[in-house]
Amino acid sequence: MYRILVCDDEKDIVSALRIYLSAEGYEVVEAFNGKQAVELAGSMEIHLALMDVMMPVMDGITAMVKIREISNVPVILLTAKSEDTDKVLGLTVGADDYITKPFNPVELQARVKSQLRRYMKLGGGNVRKEILSVGGIELDDKAKEVTLDGENVSLTRTEYDILKLLLEHKGQVFSPGQIYQKVWNDVAFGTENTVAVHIRHLREKLEYDPANPRYLKVVWGRGYKVEEENG
Repeated sequence: MYRILVCDDEKDIVSALRIYLSAEGYEVVEAFNGKQAVELAGSMEIHLALMDVMMPVMDGITAMVKIREISNVPVILLTAKSEDTDKVLGLTVGADDYITKPFNPVELQARVKSQLRRYMKLGGGNVRKEILSVGGIELDDKAKEVTLDGENVSLTRTEYDILKLLLEHKGQVFSPGQIYQKVWNDVAFGTENTVAVHIRHLREKLEYDPANPRYLKVVWGRGYKVEEENG
């Protein structure tokens, strides 16, 4: 059974959506502002979100951007006829579709089915568990492949394991000793140069300018991390 997150500050709309979607066999989870929606999306598996744009506490577009950080589920925005600017902004920053209120139940169900079919065809909720990414770098742990802007990159087993460790903990700094212990599964003693060499090789293979890396970064005196480039 697919679980759909419905978020709107108007309880009558949430109630109507629950009736329409439950009749189609979907499980419906309710939220009444963007903050609640983000919390629910982070605490359970959902397969699609219907999100109102104008809401108190946190608006729908901000909530959608935050959900996109943890999930690739389809998001359909619920907009008023006068909110053309919000429709464009929503689609630009990651919405999959929008429905104008007041909505036709038949159109709503058709849009939901279309987005769910597309989502599941692309692998559904399993994608993010197996694919780790930063910028144009993607690591597919199921296929044991790494690509840069869609092109396969050949890594050694050790390079792969270091990259995977850093991608699994984006933003977290690992000292050379910590990297050595986790990847080599051995006591780290005088291993700084060994780790540094592998990091350099990773940069040469994955960074367009290895001397000024965008993603595989050094934190002087502390260690290494993977991080999205600011701006």
